[in-house]
Amino acid sequence: MDYTAAKDALMQNYEAYTEQDQLIWQMLYERQQKVLPGRAAQAYFDGIKKVGFKPNEIPRFEEVNEQLKAATGWSLTVVPGLIDNKPFFEFLENKQFPATTWLRKMEQLDYLEEPDMFHDVFGHVPILTNHDFCAFLKALSGMTLKHIGNDDAIEFVSRLYWYTVEFGLINDADGLRIYGAGILSSPGESVYSVESDIPQRVPYDVKEIMHTPYIKDRFQEKYFVIDSYRQLFESVAEIEATLENMLVTA
Repeated sequence: MDYTAAKDALMQNYEAYTEQDQLIWQMLYERQQKVLPGRAAQAYFDGIKKVGFKPNEIPRFEEVNEQLKAATGWSLTVVPGLIDNKPFFEFLENKQFPATTWLRKMEQLDYLEEPDMFHDVFGHVPILTNHDFCAFLKALSGMTLKHIGNDDAIEFVSRLYWYTVEFGLINDADGLRIYGAGILSSPGESVYSVESDIPQRVPYDVKEIMHTPYIKDRFQEKYFVIDSYRQLFESVAEIEATLENMLVTA
């Protein structure tokens, strides 16, 4: 699926959600709302209010998009699942976040290999109300598209995306907090990432991140901690310079 073919191809069929789908959303939502206070970043809770999520109702993308556009100019765009790198980063450069509309089954509450709507929407959307974070995503995507045919470049950028957008921590006003969607949608890793003595927590470092392969089948061994979302945006020039240097020696 390429960007031009995909950008208007799919819609959320809200009437297709069953009572069990609504129940699963509610169970996942309420479980995370018990876990995240004192652990998630303030920007995340601010975003929850801005987009108007409800515990007992799967979000309607049209309504979410109205709130997102008002906040930062971003919106959700429906995709069938994981998509190729080129359309993925093209969506982000155009301020559209790719999201699936299917929800996990009851037997998949605790683990799901491929991201579903709960991860895509509950995990990612609230932070998309933060201007600096959105500026980082857009700038990173524009930079990545310059190297889209280079597999080494995509691997290095994927690590950067993984350790920030998906599994990032931040030194918030009240202490160490979570902003990465992969953690925010996981009850176990929400606790582990900020409270366990097992993983390393190190300052945000572009070069170190690009040298750190990501982990998909278990909790992370290392988390990178930013001091602000502005720091992410301001690091894009360093990311590009570091990437260029690493590609020379790859």
